[in-house]
Amino acid sequence: MNDESPPPRPRLGEIGLTNFAPYMMNRIMGRYNAGFREEMAAMGLTTPKARALAVLSVVEGPLIRELSVYTVTEQSTLSRALDQLQADGLIRRETDAADSRAVRVYVTDAGRAAFDALWPHMADAQARMFRGIPDDERRAFVGTLQKMLANIRKHEI
Repeated sequence: MNDESPPPRPRLGEIGLTNFAPYMMNRIMGRYNAGFREEMAAMGLTTPKARALAVLSVVEGPLIRELSVYTVTEQSTLSRALDQLQADGLIRRETDAADSRAVRVYVTDAGRAAFDALWPHMADAQARMFRGIPDDERRAFVGTLQKMLANIRKHEI
């Protein structure tokens, strides 16, 4: 039997908020989203709607539960956003061919056009985040984020 206890973890006050990665990631994403919120609102989009259109622009026909994972949005919130996107003609839903209880979501041409209009604002917001950071550091950072996601992932997507 090992009587050694693990070393004490430093407290948040000792680490400091700016050295606590989850806090920093939340702040960064909050500022990123705020950076083009006006453009989204002008297009009748909210963050969940914009996330859905973004994912649907690169992932063809995901199941709603998969789209919820990709968009990092609670399924109930996503369902309301999808109702509105469908009413606006930006997405369509189809019953899955293999499972009649499951629904797949597809972006329409109008939805793709809406996302194409939003994309420059998203790309500009990302460029601002990486201003002054060399490409090799950006690639390393994104690689680290991918590893972190794999460490905490609940889903295979």
